[in-house]
Amino acid sequence: MSWLYIALLALAVAVFAGAEWPRLAPRLGADGRRRRQRAKRKSTLHVVEDADDFAASVERDLANLPTIEETDRR
Repeated sequence: MSWLYIALLALAVAVFAGAEWPRLAPRLGADGRRRRQRAKRKSTLHVVEDADDFAASVERDLANLPTIEETDRR
């Protein structure tokens, strides 16, 4: 008889999950994953207010760009 109780419990969990899915989907579904990834990317950004800091930031970004040597083009 214990398998019957396990099957009923599994059925109850499935019914509960199905009933609550519209409320949980924004957090657990694909849209929630995209929203969390975007928030994670945006958390590393910051506003540069000073012109000198901006120029230094641009120079640093340009220095970090990958380059192709003339011999690599062929």
